[in-house]
Amino acid sequence: MSRGDRDPANRIAGACLIPTGVDAAALLARMENVPFSRWHAKARVIMGSATFFDAFNSLSLAFALPILITLWHISPRQSGLLIASSYVGQLAGALLFSWLAEKFGRIPSATAGIAIMAAMTLGCALARNFPTLFACRFVQGIGIGGEMPVAAAYISELSRARGRGRFFLLYEMIFPVGLMAAGQLGAWLVPAFGWQSIFLLGSVPCLIIALLVARLPESPRWLISQGRLVEASVIVQQMEASAGRSDLSAPLPKVTPTVARSTRWSELLSPSYRSRTLTVWTLWFCAYFIANSLNNWLPSLYNTVYHLGLRPALRAASLTNVAQVIVLLVCAFSIDRIGRRDWTVASFIGGAALLGMLGLLASGSVSSVMVLATLIYGIIGSTNAVLYLYTPEIYPTRMRAIGTGLATSWLRLASAIGPALVGFMVGAKGIGAVFLMFAAVSVVGAFAGTRMIETRGRRLEESAAGL
Repeated sequence: MSRGDRDPANRIAGACLIPTGVDAAALLARMENVPFSRWHAKARVIMGSATFFDAFNSLSLAFALPILITLWHISPRQSGLLIASSYVGQLAGALLFSWLAEKFGRIPSATAGIAIMAAMTLGCALARNFPTLFACRFVQGIGIGGEMPVAAAYISELSRARGRGRFFLLYEMIFPVGLMAAGQLGAWLVPAFGWQSIFLLGSVPCLIIALLVARLPESPRWLISQGRLVEASVIVQQMEASAGRSDLSAPLPKVTPTVARSTRWSELLSPSYRSRTLTVWTLWFCAYFIANSLNNWLPSLYNTVYHLGLRPALRAASLTNVAQVIVLLVCAFSIDRIGRRDWTVASFIGGAALLGMLGLLASGSVSSVMVLATLIYGIIGSTNAVLYLYTPEIYPTRMRAIGTGLATSWLRLASAIGPALVGFMVGAKGIGAVFLMFAAVSVVGAFAGTRMIETRGRRLEESAAGL
């Protein structure tokens, strides 16, 4: 046996009839020309299932909290800190796992995040006091925060330029479906079976999904960025085999061959990427400061401020996620025509107008709050999904997970600050001041949105090129 025959890469190439002199540019071109197939659907469904429970578990506390407030005599400030603990953990997880995803790959990192989330969700169900639940929510947040940006980078890297917005947002729509499921099931399970039931339902399936995710193929774009071209060729060949053909109607794009390079966090703020980085950081903070503050506080606000019964309060709060699914479905089928920038700016402007109206005119009426808050969340919630689409598009593969992870860390920061700040303001300033604060933040988001670069219809390698 020759030395070349003993080389593992050559043995793989020989088994798959792939020449060892694989060209990175040709592989990227082949990926762009493979139409959507069962191969893509399988990856999207399995990773989407993880994202579903990511959403489910991130919101589950909101529906257990009204009972825990009475059961454990939790104060409004403690409630805010308990909500915030998960988001602090998510911030740490987003930074850690995005770095791991660049070093070790998308699939191992996502799998580890899901496994942590599953174990700590079970821990939440077994908690018997405030400190234990606080600690479990924090560590659970590390897993949740680690899975989300890595999954977004992975799905984006499987997508081709044509129709990428629809392909990605139909995957991302599973997140608000998970939120909606948490709302609908939480409104039924918690009063009937106790607060632990919502955590138990979110734990066991995650362990099964972690095993399924571990079996998914690695991102070919990540393998190419690491110089592992033979492995990438095997996966691209599987994509082509599933589709039955490559899409010859699409023109072969011009691709600059990729050279493996290390990634530095500081490069996100280098002259080439500084503007787009600061823009997305602002957008993530503004969108999730509003959305997650509403999502986590509305059940308790309806119950304690507007004096709705537990069941009506939980049902009213769950409508926000129904609205988000409806608006996001419209977004998914129009984003490739309207564009990322125009949708984002219009959503923030519409949200600011409705929040201002709510703060000035309708904060004293529970029916007005229910209608307007539901509509506002649907609008701003669609922007959240668009940011998951947009952020991986503006960074090259070698820093896509880090760029997305660091951007999502601002949503964690916003989600930690927002609920805690609402807890302080409700008692001190009143609910009207809270909605006016959200309106001001939405105005800032609209301004930041005007500085987005439009990525519609552009290949990842094109839209990610530094300016």
